[in-house]
Formats: sequence, structure tokens, C-alpha cells
Amino acid sequence: LQTVIMLAGASIVAGKSMVKIGGWSGLQEQYRAAIPNVTYPGTECGYPRSDAFVMLRDPVKGDIPWPGFIFGQFPSSTWYWCADQMMVQRVLSAKSLSHAQGALVLAGYLKLLPVFLMVVPGMVARALFPDTIGCATEEACMNFCQSKAGCSNLAYPELVMNLMPTGLRGIMIAVMLAALMSDLTSIFNSASTLFTMDVWPLIRKNAKTRELLLVGRLFVVFLTVVSIVWIPLVQVLQGGQLFVYIQSISAYLAPPIAAVYFLAITCTWTNEKGAFFGLCAGTLVGIVRMLMEFSYSAPRCGLDDTRPIIVKVHYMYYAIIVFWTTIITTVTTSYFTERPDPECLINTTIWTKRMTSKKVAPDIIEANTLEGIKNGKADSDSNKSLQDDEAPVFVKAYNWFCGFSNLEEPEKEAADVIKSVYQSTRMKYVTRINSAIIISFGISLYILFSCGKDL
Repeated sequence: LQTVIMLAGASIVAGKSMVKIGGWSGLQEQYRAAIPNVTYPGTECGYPRSDAFVMLRDPVKGDIPWPGFIFGQFPSSTWYWCADQMMVQRVLSAKSLSHAQGALVLAGYLKLLPVFLMVVPGMVARALFPDTIGCATEEACMNFCQSKAGCSNLAYPELVMNLMPTGLRGIMIAVMLAALMSDLTSIFNSASTLFTMDVWPLIRKNAKTRELLLVGRLFVVFLTVVSIVWIPLVQVLQGGQLFVYIQSISAYLAPPIAAVYFLAITCTWTNEKGAFFGLCAGTLVGIVRMLMEFSYSAPRCGLDDTRPIIVKVHYMYYAIIVFWTTIITTVTTSYFTERPDPECLINTTIWTKRMTSKKVAPDIIEANTLEGIKNGKADSDSNKSLQDDEAPVFVKAYNWFCGFSNLEEPEKEAADVIKSVYQSTRMKYVTRINSAIIISFGISLYILFSCGKDL
């Protein structure tokens, strides 16, 4: 529901903003003339970029260099769509392969909309409010948004507050907050799941269900505190631009995961040792750059950049370095260590997806599933004593906070737990055709908005 409301509201904001500025030609004219009244003398601080209407920009002077975008953004996008825990959890919860692919196709179509519903309205806000959204000096920015780095993060809220009528304004603000809460909930849940299922068992090997639930909730509290403490760093790094900050952090930490994922499905000799050392090497290289960026803040506009050369390398170019560091380390380590068992490669790489096993192995998945159901039932039975209606108030509050009231699980057959991977020919064509449409439309947008300034 909130997605539909946000799309409708964002469409209204985009339409009203374009009418306000006089269409596409009016935007091009007013954006280039949107110079703030207060700037640093002798500089072009606060002046709109000459390549503002070009997506793929100069490889040296551009803030989005086209080689870095094409080859450096690829690892981050691969991680987000194929290996991010938040995305993977949703895909694995689908009823079938067709449902999972259909959901990704829908998400792909939605991903095409931000260019028109967010980027263009943001440029309109920069043109309509040059002294606030486009503030050039630290003093002017502090007076408007209490941030010395800039106020571009308030572009869209400023449009909503100034262009939308009172009723729609309230609905849009409420939906934006609801979407933010939903996103934070998903991220915290994914991080909590990773910590509870992968890290905590290394500390406590025989942890029960009650303990895992409590640890998961306490870890969410810990993440919330860390997020609040992290806010000042976000305001300082990358010129205070939240979107650029997110992309830069992804460029430092995501390429190792994307590289291992890429090798796992394309290289048959990639093994566990290679993946481990590749992840370690790539992550180390990325963290070094991230820590140095924390230590050496970017100088304000108009001052010379005296930071070390490694910090001045564009984050998209640095993502390429991290990606290939991981690739080389993983391939080299895997090549000189024991190769994986061919039986373990069946249906796991693009070269072995049609292979069939020559052995008659026991159904490990079914056995594990049945064992998990039995263990879950045992844990549930052992916890019933604390869910009694006659328990003290503080015990009920404790159970409610930890989620112990919902521990009982209905018995299921293993066949019901294992989801179907069967896909009809019709659904194969539907998903593939729609995927081709999305890719073609995205490429067309980059070509259209990279041909020149006077589109």
C-alpha cells in the first residue's frame, strides 16, 4: 500500500515541479542559472556543473566518471541484487522460482522510476532554491540545515513542503517515514539474522532457541545505538551527500562479496580457501581506504586538496581495485590448493548446472529439515513453562520482548518446506522478455542522457 501511495505522491511532486519550472527546457535554463547569492569570492563554488545533464561524465574531471561507473559500479550492483542479505531473504521466501524472478522483474521496473521521480525533481529543487538547497558557503548551509557540508539531502522534502497541498503534504511525509522505518526494519532484521545464525553459534555452539531470539533482539538494539553514533560521520563524509556516501561505502565493502559470488558461479576450481583469503584481501584493501577517508576529510570548496593520493582516487575507480584484488587472490589461492569435489559442483555453476550425480547419496536436505522440525518442537515444548497464563507480569513482559510467545511451530512435512524450482516454459519467456526490456530501457536512458548537454 505504501508503495502505491509513494508512487502516486512522487508522480504528483514530479509533475507539479516540472510545471512550476516550465518543463524540460525551463529546467535546463534555470538550473544553469541557479547560482546562490553568497559564494566564496574568486571560486565557482555553488555554481551548477556544466555536465549536470550528462549521466556518463569525463573520466578524469567528472564526479561520475564513465569508466568508473561502468566497471566500478558493477560489483556494487551485483552485490546488491545477488548477494545482499536483505534481497536474498526475500527471494528465498518466494513460493517458487517463478515468483522469485517475477518479484525481481517488478523491482527492476520500479528501479527505472527514480530517474524521473527523484533525480529530475531534485534538480528542480536545486534550480528553485539556489540559496538553500544549493548553498555554497559553510555559514549559509549551517543557517538552513545545520550542516557545513551542504543541504542537498533536503531537496526532495523541500519540494514536498513547498509544492504539495496541505493534505497531500502530510500523506507524503507519513509515507516517507513509513518507508524509512520499513527499510530500517529490513536491514536490522537481516543483520540480526546473520549475527544470530552465523556468528553467535561460534561463541555458543549449543545455544537454544530462546537464547538465539534474545541475542537477535539485543543485537538490533546494539545496531540502533551504532547507527545513531554514526550520524555525524555521514554528515561530514562525501560533502554531506547521503546518496554518494552510501555508494562510496558500498564501493569499499561490496566488491569482495561480488567477486566471490561471480567466481562461485563461473569458475569450477574456486574453493573455500580461495574464497576466504580473497574476501580477507579485498575487504582489507577496502577498509584501508574507508578508514583513511574517515581520517582525511575532504577540504571545502575553493581549498587545495592535500590528502594522500589513495584518498583522492574516485571511489568508483577504487571499487575496481578492490574487485580485482579479490578476484586475483581467490583464483590464485584456489588454483594452488585442493580442487572441489565434482559431486559438490552439480547445479552450482553455469558449466555444471545440467550435470547429474553418479552417486545415490542420502537426501541430506530432507533429513536436516525433519531434524530441524523435531528440534524446534522440542524447544517449543521446553519453553511452555514460561508461557503459562499464571506467570508473573515481569516474566510475561520478558517473553513478549523476546518473542517467546510464538515459539510453537506446526509440524510440517519436509516436502512442504522445500520450495519448488520447477518453472513452466511460459514463465521462462515472460521473465526473460521483461528482463530484456528493463536492461534495454536502462541502457537507452544512459545513451540518451550522455549524448550531450542540449537534449
